[in-house]
Amino acid sequence: MTTTTTTTIGIIGAGHIGSQVARKAVELGYDVVISNSRGPETLAELVAELGPRARAATPAEAAAAADFAVVTVPLKNYKDIPVEPLAGKIVIDTNNYYWERDGHIPALDNGEATTSGLLQEHLPESKVAKGFNHIMAAEITTDGTPAGTPDRRALATASDYPEAAELVTRLYDEFGFDTVNIGLLTDSWRVERDRPAYVIRQNEAELKENLARATRTI
Repeated sequence: MTTTTTTTIGIIGAGHIGSQVARKAVELGYDVVISNSRGPETLAELVAELGPRARAATPAEAAAAADFAVVTVPLKNYKDIPVEPLAGKIVIDTNNYYWERDGHIPALDNGEATTSGLLQEHLPESKVAKGFNHIMAAEITTDGTPAGTPDRRALATASDYPEAAELVTRLYDEFGFDTVNIGLLTDSWRVERDRPAYVIRQNEAELKENLARATRTI
């Protein structure tokens, strides 16, 4: 998928990360259909800012319109993500586990699951990839630099589907970031909360080093 034939990104969740991804996406020439849990009318101001390439919709409508989707909701709400309209589609998951907000999830507390793995289980016919979860939202639109820039910031992805990781890699590059592919979703814990690679600025070599230093339980 490229921006030469207009690609539509369905964004489910219009908080800090979702809004920033939308801003950068429309700047790059993508069409954006953005949604939240409170209804399209609550997104009027954001859509007006984003301009003619963006429109507000329900989560199901955003999922249906998407060539690929970005899910960026509180983890406790991941089971509310519409399943059928995302079947066969790549879904980029930005979720992080904050037990203070989400309540305790034993499989995560015990190191038996990953946040993106939970979403993949919920979306069995979709192709989930980790993305944009370990960067501060404001930096999504400010820290990107052209390919080949010395010390270019790098972000991680992981997926059980190579084509999903490849899409995230292309999108990261368009947004101005290098990519480190962790591998399968079972290893995506390496870039989750409180681990060395989480929300710090790092280039590709530093990110690889921080991923390697991560331990399974905190």
